[in-house]
Amino acid sequence: MNLFIQAIPASELSPKTIQESPLPGQDPLIARGLQKEQYAGIIGLAIVVIAAVGFFSRRVEYAIVLALVLSTFLIALFLLV
Repeated sequence: MNLFIQAIPASELSPKTIQESPLPGQDPLIARGLQKEQYAGIIGLAIVVIAAVGFFSRRVEYAIVLALVLSTFLIALFLLV
């Protein structure tokens, strides 16, 4: 059996070195300020999907709209109670 064995390079930092983590508000991996655009995009996509489905079948469109309205109502009800 032939196994590929690679030498793992030693860390550039010594084992006793402690790295400081960045401050909580300055994490570069968290996108800040994009939430409004994301919500607008999701709502726009939902409108486009409902319009496309409505083009083919009115009953399905009404069912989707009713489901969205009832879901929104129930979510608001559970969050406020």
